[in-house]
Amino acid sequence: MARKRKNSKKKIGAPVLHCLNPNAAGVDVGATEIYIAVPVDRDPQPVRHFSTFTEDLHAVAAWLKACKIETVAMESTGVYWIPLFQVRGFTVFLVNARHVKNVPGRKSDVSDCQWLQYLHTVGLLRGSFRPEQAVCTVRSILRHRDSLVQMASTHVQHMQKALDQMNLQLHHVINDITGVTGLTIIKAILAGERNPHTLAALRDRRVKATEDTIAKSLVGDYRREHLFTLGQSLTAFRHYQQLIGACDHEIE
Repeated sequence: MARKRKNSKKKIGAPVLHCLNPNAAGVDVGATEIYIAVPVDRDPQPVRHFSTFTEDLHAVAAWLKACKIETVAMESTGVYWIPLFQVRGFTVFLVNARHVKNVPGRKSDVSDCQWLQYLHTVGLLRGSFRPEQAVCTVRSILRHRDSLVQMASTHVQHMQKALDQMNLQLHHVINDITGVTGLTIIKAILAGERNPHTLAALRDRRVKATEDTIAKSLVGDYRREHLFTLGQSLTAFRHYQQLIGACDHEIE
C-alpha cells in the first residue's frame, strides 16, 4: 500500500530584514536646514531639525553622540553635505540620490531622513567613494581651475567677435590669437597701430601664414566700439590667465 506523501510546500511569509546597523541615523541636508532621524528608542523626539550654521553642526554631533549613533547616511547632493561630513566622530555613508529613489517600498508619510535611516539600518545603502583629504584638496582646486579655463575661453570668443565685426580676419589665418603672434598684434592694434604691414611684421617666425596673408587679414573697419570690447576682452582674458597660474602654483 503506497504511502501518502506529505505536503512539502512550506508557507512563505514576508522576508525579514535584519538590523545590520542598529546605531544608524539618516540625514536630509539642505542649504539652510538639516533634518535628522535616529532610532525611535534613542530619543523622545527621534526626528529633529537643525540649522546649518557651524555651531548647529556641532550641536548635531553632540545629539548624535548622546543617542549613541555610530554611522550616518546622507545623500551626496550638491555641496551642502560637505560641512556636516567634516564633523568627525561618525562613519558617514554618502549615498547616491538616484540609488535611494530606486529602492521600492517607501511609505508616503515617511520623511527623507527617516527613509534614509531605515534603509541604512537594514543595510540597503551603498556608500559612495570619498578619497582621502589630500586628493580632495587637489581635486577641488583642479575643478576651480577648469572653471577659470572655461571663463577665459569665453573672453577669447569675445575677442574673435570684435575682430569679426571689424572684418579683421586675423583669427582665421593663424591658429590661435592667444599665442605670441596673436596677442602681440592685438596689443599693437589697441595701442593705435593701423598699418597692416607693420602689424604683420610682428609675426612670429613659427607661424605658417605669411606676412602678406596676415597683412591682408588686418585690413578692416577699425571702429571705436569694437576696439573697446576687444580691449576689455583681452584684459579679462589676461586676468583669468593670472588666476589659472595662481591655481597651478597652489596645486604644486
